[in-house]
Amino acid sequence: MRIDIISALPQLLESFFSTSILHRAIEKKIVNIKIHDLRDYSNDKHKKIDDYCYGGEAGMVLKIEPIAKCIKELKNKRKYDTIIYMSPDGNTLNQKKCNELSQKKNIIILCGRYKGVDQRVRDLFIDQEISIGNYVLSGGEIPAAALCDSIIRLIPGVMNNECSALFDSFQDDLIAPPIYTRPENWNGNVVPPILLSGDLKKIKKWNEEQSLRLTEKNKNNIIKL
Repeated sequence: MRIDIISALPQLLESFFSTSILHRAIEKKIVNIKIHDLRDYSNDKHKKIDDYCYGGEAGMVLKIEPIAKCIKELKNKRKYDTIIYMSPDGNTLNQKKCNELSQKKNIIILCGRYKGVDQRVRDLFIDQEISIGNYVLSGGEIPAAALCDSIIRLIPGVMNNECSALFDSFQDDLIAPPIYTRPENWNGNVVPPILLSGDLKKIKKWNEEQSLRLTEKNKNNIIKL
Protein backbone atom coordinates (compact mmCIF):
# COMPACT_ATOMS: atom_id res chain seq x y z
CA MET A 1 0.00 0.00 0.00
CA ARG A 2 1.09 3.56 -0.71
CA ILE A 3 -0.37 6.52 1.20
CA ASP A 4 0.37 10.08 0.09
CA ILE A 5 -0.44 12.70 2.72
CA ILE A 6 -0.75 16.36 1.73
CA SER A 7 -0.12 18.75 4.62
CA ALA A 8 0.61 22.39 5.35
CA LEU A 9 2.66 21.26 8.37
CA PRO A 10 4.33 17.97 7.40
CA GLN A 11 6.67 18.04 10.41
CA LEU A 12 3.67 17.20 12.60
CA LEU A 13 3.43 13.82 10.88
CA GLU A 14 7.06 12.79 10.44
CA SER A 15 7.66 11.54 14.01
CA PHE A 16 4.41 9.59 14.03
CA PHE A 17 5.70 7.18 11.39
CA SER A 18 9.17 6.78 12.92
CA THR A 19 8.30 4.34 15.72
CA SER A 20 6.37 1.20 16.63
CA ILE A 21 4.18 -0.84 14.29
CA LEU A 22 3.95 1.80 11.57
CA HIS A 23 7.73 2.17 11.36
CA ARG A 24 8.14 -1.60 11.09
CA ALA A 25 5.55 -1.69 8.30
CA ILE A 26 7.56 0.93 6.41
CA GLU A 27 10.86 -0.87 7.02
CA LYS A 28 9.34 -4.13 5.76
CA LYS A 29 8.14 -2.24 2.65
CA ILE A 30 4.59 -3.36 3.34
CA VAL A 31 3.48 0.26 3.24
CA ASN A 32 5.00 3.34 1.64
CA ILE A 33 4.19 6.68 3.31
CA LYS A 34 4.95 9.91 1.45
CA ILE A 35 4.28 13.24 3.14
CA HIS A 36 4.01 16.23 0.82
CA ASP A 37 4.60 19.78 2.01
CA LEU A 38 1.85 21.88 0.45
CA ARG A 39 4.19 24.90 0.31
CA ASP A 40 6.33 23.06 -2.24
CA TYR A 41 3.43 23.40 -4.67
CA SER A 42 2.78 27.11 -4.15
CA ASN A 43 3.25 29.49 -7.09
CA ASP A 44 3.78 32.38 -4.69
CA LYS A 45 7.38 33.51 -4.13
CA HIS A 46 6.71 33.55 -0.38
CA LYS A 47 5.24 30.02 -0.53
CA LYS A 48 1.84 31.34 0.54
CA ILE A 49 -0.84 28.63 0.56
CA ASP A 50 -3.75 30.35 2.32
CA ASP A 51 -5.86 33.48 2.01
CA TYR A 52 -8.82 35.27 3.58
CA CYS A 53 -12.40 34.02 3.25
CA TYR A 54 -14.64 35.61 0.66
CA GLY A 55 -17.68 37.05 2.37
CA GLY A 56 -15.85 38.43 5.38
CA GLU A 57 -15.96 35.36 7.65
CA ALA A 58 -13.06 35.11 10.10
CA GLY A 59 -10.22 32.67 9.48
CA MET A 60 -7.81 31.71 6.73
CA VAL A 61 -8.53 29.14 4.00
CA LEU A 62 -6.16 26.83 2.12
CA LYS A 63 -6.06 27.87 -1.53
CA ILE A 64 -7.07 25.58 -4.38
CA GLU A 65 -4.00 26.11 -6.62
CA PRO A 66 -1.30 24.33 -4.55
CA ILE A 67 -3.65 21.48 -3.62
CA ALA A 68 -4.72 20.98 -7.24
CA LYS A 69 -1.10 21.06 -8.41
CA CYS A 70 -0.02 18.45 -5.86
CA ILE A 71 -2.91 16.08 -6.58
CA LYS A 72 -2.41 16.44 -10.34
CA GLU A 73 1.30 15.58 -10.10
CA LEU A 74 0.55 12.53 -7.95
CA LYS A 75 -2.20 11.29 -10.26
CA ASN A 76 0.10 11.68 -13.28
CA LYS A 77 2.44 9.10 -11.71
CA ARG A 78 -0.03 6.43 -10.62
CA LYS A 79 -3.70 5.54 -10.28
CA TYR A 80 -5.27 6.21 -6.89
CA ASP A 81 -8.13 4.21 -5.42
CA THR A 82 -9.47 7.13 -3.41
CA ILE A 83 -8.72 10.68 -2.31
CA ILE A 84 -9.73 11.45 1.27
CA TYR A 85 -10.19 14.80 2.98
CA MET A 86 -9.98 14.76 6.78
CA SER A 87 -12.86 16.96 7.88
CA PRO A 88 -14.83 17.33 11.15
CA ASP A 89 -18.06 17.28 9.14
CA GLY A 90 -17.16 14.15 7.18
CA ASN A 91 -18.47 10.63 7.79
CA THR A 92 -17.35 9.36 11.19
CA LEU A 93 -14.56 6.80 10.93
CA ASN A 94 -15.45 3.30 12.08
CA GLN A 95 -13.97 -0.19 11.86
CA LYS A 96 -15.91 -1.09 8.74
CA LYS A 97 -14.34 1.84 6.90
CA CYS A 98 -10.88 0.91 8.22
CA ASN A 99 -11.30 -2.63 6.91
CA GLU A 100 -12.40 -1.31 3.53
CA LEU A 101 -9.49 1.13 3.18
CA SER A 102 -6.93 -1.47 4.26
CA GLN A 103 -7.71 -3.30 1.00
CA LYS A 104 -6.75 -0.33 -1.17
CA LYS A 105 -3.46 0.00 -3.02
CA ASN A 106 -2.96 3.77 -3.36
CA ILE A 107 -4.58 6.47 -1.23
CA ILE A 108 -4.23 10.26 -1.02
CA ILE A 109 -5.10 11.95 2.27
CA LEU A 110 -5.53 15.73 2.36
CA CYS A 111 -5.12 17.48 5.70
CA GLY A 112 -7.05 20.67 6.26
CA ARG A 113 -5.57 23.60 8.19
CA TYR A 114 -6.83 26.94 9.50
CA LYS A 115 -10.49 27.39 8.55
CA GLY A 116 -10.32 24.54 6.04
CA VAL A 117 -9.90 24.24 2.28
CA ASP A 118 -11.54 26.10 -0.59
CA GLN A 119 -14.87 24.37 -1.25
CA ARG A 120 -13.87 23.80 -4.88
CA VAL A 121 -11.19 21.37 -3.67
CA ARG A 122 -13.88 19.29 -2.01
CA ASP A 123 -16.16 19.51 -5.03
CA LEU A 124 -13.56 18.68 -7.69
CA PHE A 125 -10.94 16.38 -6.17
CA ILE A 126 -12.24 14.62 -3.06
CA ASP A 127 -13.86 11.17 -3.20
CA GLN A 128 -14.73 10.88 0.47
CA GLU A 129 -14.55 12.97 3.63
CA ILE A 130 -13.74 11.34 6.96
CA SER A 131 -14.02 12.65 10.50
CA ILE A 132 -12.62 11.15 13.70
CA GLY A 133 -15.29 12.80 15.83
CA ASN A 134 -17.64 15.71 16.28
CA TYR A 135 -15.05 18.24 17.38
CA VAL A 136 -12.60 20.60 15.70
CA LEU A 137 -8.79 20.38 15.75
CA SER A 138 -6.24 22.89 14.47
CA GLY A 139 -5.64 20.76 11.40
CA GLY A 140 -6.10 17.40 9.73
CA GLU A 141 -2.69 15.94 10.60
CA ILE A 142 -3.78 14.20 13.81
CA PRO A 143 -6.90 12.72 12.13
CA ALA A 144 -4.76 11.62 9.16
CA ALA A 145 -2.32 9.90 11.51
CA ALA A 146 -5.20 8.16 13.30
CA LEU A 147 -6.63 6.99 9.98
CA CYS A 148 -3.27 5.63 8.81
CA ASP A 149 -2.72 3.76 12.07
CA SER A 150 -6.20 2.24 11.96
CA ILE A 151 -5.80 0.84 8.44
CA ILE A 152 -2.10 -0.05 8.28
CA ARG A 153 -2.31 -2.35 11.32
CA LEU A 154 -4.87 -4.44 9.41
CA ILE A 155 -2.57 -5.15 6.46
CA PRO A 156 -1.21 -8.74 6.51
CA GLY A 157 2.36 -8.88 7.78
CA VAL A 158 2.24 -5.63 9.77
CA MET A 159 1.35 -7.09 13.18
CA ASN A 160 3.39 -9.92 14.68
CA ASN A 161 0.17 -11.80 15.41
CA GLU A 162 -2.16 -11.16 12.48
CA CYS A 163 -5.09 -12.80 14.28
CA SER A 164 -4.96 -10.13 16.99
CA ALA A 165 -6.66 -7.51 14.82
CA LEU A 166 -9.52 -9.88 14.07
CA PHE A 167 -10.60 -9.76 17.70
CA ASP A 168 -10.44 -5.99 18.16
CA SER A 169 -13.48 -4.06 19.25
CA PHE A 170 -16.02 -3.41 16.47
CA GLN A 171 -14.70 -6.06 14.06
CA ASP A 172 -17.96 -7.94 14.67
CA ASP A 173 -19.91 -4.84 15.74
CA LEU A 174 -19.19 -5.72 19.38
CA ILE A 175 -16.90 -4.19 21.97
CA ALA A 176 -14.04 -6.52 22.93
CA PRO A 177 -14.31 -8.25 26.34
CA PRO A 178 -12.13 -7.24 29.31
CA ILE A 179 -8.53 -8.47 29.17
CA TYR A 180 -6.12 -9.32 31.99
CA THR A 181 -2.49 -10.33 32.51
CA ARG A 182 -0.19 -11.14 35.45
CA PRO A 183 -0.32 -10.85 38.41
CA GLU A 184 -3.45 -12.89 39.10
CA ASN A 185 -4.04 -10.94 42.30
CA TRP A 186 -3.13 -7.29 42.66
CA ASN A 187 -4.00 -5.75 46.02
CA GLY A 188 -7.05 -7.97 46.32
CA ASN A 189 -8.22 -7.31 42.77
CA VAL A 190 -8.27 -10.70 41.09
CA VAL A 191 -8.52 -11.99 37.53
CA PRO A 192 -11.91 -13.66 36.86
CA PRO A 193 -11.42 -17.35 37.73
CA ILE A 194 -12.96 -18.50 34.44
CA LEU A 195 -9.95 -17.07 32.54
CA LEU A 196 -7.61 -19.22 34.65
CA SER A 197 -9.66 -22.40 34.28
CA GLY A 198 -8.14 -23.60 31.02
CA ASP A 199 -11.63 -24.49 29.77
CA LEU A 200 -11.55 -22.86 26.33
CA LYS A 201 -15.23 -23.46 25.66
CA LYS A 202 -16.29 -21.72 28.86
CA ILE A 203 -13.78 -18.91 28.31
CA LYS A 204 -15.16 -18.31 24.82
CA LYS A 205 -18.70 -18.18 26.17
CA TRP A 206 -17.63 -15.77 28.94
CA ASN A 207 -15.91 -13.50 26.39
CA GLU A 208 -19.01 -13.44 24.21
CA GLU A 209 -21.24 -12.60 27.18
CA GLN A 210 -18.92 -9.80 28.28
CA SER A 211 -18.79 -8.37 24.74
CA LEU A 212 -22.57 -8.30 24.53
CA ARG A 213 -22.84 -6.71 27.99
CA LEU A 214 -20.31 -3.97 27.20
CA THR A 215 -21.82 -3.28 23.78
CA GLU A 216 -25.30 -2.90 25.30
CA LYS A 217 -23.92 -0.68 28.06
CA ASN A 218 -22.16 1.61 25.59
CA LYS A 219 -24.61 1.45 22.70
CA ASN A 220 -25.41 5.16 22.93
CA ASN A 221 -21.73 6.03 22.54
CA ILE A 222 -21.10 3.83 19.49
CA ILE A 223 -21.39 5.76 16.23
CA LYS A 224 -21.98 3.85 13.02
CA LEU A 225 -21.00 5.20 9.60
